[in-house]
Amino acid sequence: MSTEIIKKLKQEIEGFKSEIKAEKVGQVQEVADGVVRIWGLSDAKSQEMVEIETGDGTVTAIVLNLEEDSVGAVVLGNYLSVKEGDSVRSTGRVLSVPVGEELVGRVVSPLMEPLDGRGPIFTDSEKTTYYPVEKTAPGVIYREGVNTPLHTGIKAIDAMIPIGRGQRELIIGDRQTGKTAIAIDAILNQAQDKRHKTPVCIYVAIGQRESKVRKIVAELEKRGAMKYTVVVSAAASVPAPLQYIAPFTGCAIGEYFMDKGEDALVVYDDLSKHANAYRQVSLLLRRPPGREAYPGDIFYLHSRLLERAAKMSKERGGGSLTALPIIETQLGDVSAYIPTNVISITDGQIYLEPDLFYQGVRPAVNVGLSVSRVGSAAQTKAMKKVAGRLRLDLAQFRELQAFVQFASDLDEATRKRIERGLVLTELLKQNDFAPVSFEEQVVLLYAGVNGYFDGIAAHETKAVEAKFIDFIKKLHGDLLEKIKISGELSQEVEGGLKKAIEGFKRL
Repeated sequence: MSTEIIKKLKQEIEGFKSEIKAEKVGQVQEVADGVVRIWGLSDAKSQEMVEIETGDGTVTAIVLNLEEDSVGAVVLGNYLSVKEGDSVRSTGRVLSVPVGEELVGRVVSPLMEPLDGRGPIFTDSEKTTYYPVEKTAPGVIYREGVNTPLHTGIKAIDAMIPIGRGQRELIIGDRQTGKTAIAIDAILNQAQDKRHKTPVCIYVAIGQRESKVRKIVAELEKRGAMKYTVVVSAAASVPAPLQYIAPFTGCAIGEYFMDKGEDALVVYDDLSKHANAYRQVSLLLRRPPGREAYPGDIFYLHSRLLERAAKMSKERGGGSLTALPIIETQLGDVSAYIPTNVISITDGQIYLEPDLFYQGVRPAVNVGLSVSRVGSAAQTKAMKKVAGRLRLDLAQFRELQAFVQFASDLDEATRKRIERGLVLTELLKQNDFAPVSFEEQVVLLYAGVNGYFDGIAAHETKAVEAKFIDFIKKLHGDLLEKIKISGELSQEVEGGLKKAIEGFKRL
């Protein structure tokens, strides 16, 4: 009998599996405005996700401050339920978000929760890929030069401030000058560029009104652009920590597609509000304030975000991530702290001037202060040939513009230059959400720069432009097709274009 008992005991001991699981647990020491101070998590990592057990369930927080006797974290959910003394569990995972093809066409929060009422995004949790929200930018060795254009469909930008895939081009200007409209036009135009694969576009709304985000989504859906777009919304009503991580989430989505060898375009609208959200979080964490009360690492915050935009080498898949950050200035002051920071990080800027906007020049691009430092390397040969003189002609016109009212007293050459400048300014105007295809831009600017529209009154230019494009499309569509396919303005095509323009002028 005793041998049977011993045998049974041995079997039980061998088959025993401990259910005990070691966990690192801390305690909430202090809580205020979504920021918690936690005692007892000595092994916590920066950017680590921790779970706070509250009376209403579990709330996620992200560790940002590592101090001698405690850690500071910001709550990424409903912080009102967090109380002093609540237990905090370490997860060991740095903040990361699920990414994948399923996101295309969806509107999501910075934590990838669906906001479009279309149900869950990731259904198979085992197959879901996670990307860290913060990631080291690819090194110079793994990159190659920007060499493929990213056409925006905006004549003034594609001609004079071209953007290439893998570039970081800042859109800067006062509020209500059309900054967002430029970014949305760039997204809408991607489906028109048949020479290059349509990139996945990510629009990140940081601190925007929910009504504005809704209008943008409706516009994208109406024009069929949502089928290649992801919208990440951290509206003005959401807590500052979510606004802080929103652009990093958008960047992680873009990196997923870039790592697959595809192209992605991410719009950060806008980084001024992102800086304000980070300032709020930092001050609540009691970090020392610096210039304009921003923390000392605000430059580093934006540089590590924007440096992740890149054109990868062929050995690394050849994908690209293009960034269009938006910055709002106060009374045109581009020398303020945040604008100067972001200008120094990016590869050029598109400056929108309020005075031009109020004069009716839309988009209100200031050609003198706007620049693209690398995009010209990616500009198509046809556009480069046509637009070479455009910037110079417009710059000369801006210098002489003060004398427009005295036009009758000026010599013939100066008067002609002013008249051509007025016509070119009218040609570069276009409505919001109405991108123009690359080949139509080339034909139109060729006629304008080479003086074929000289003699037309400035107020008649838009009507003549519409008739001219209609004429070329109907009777000389083959010329547009050749420019579209080759990206060049060959002698044969140029000769055909001259004949076509002469034929139009005889009408």
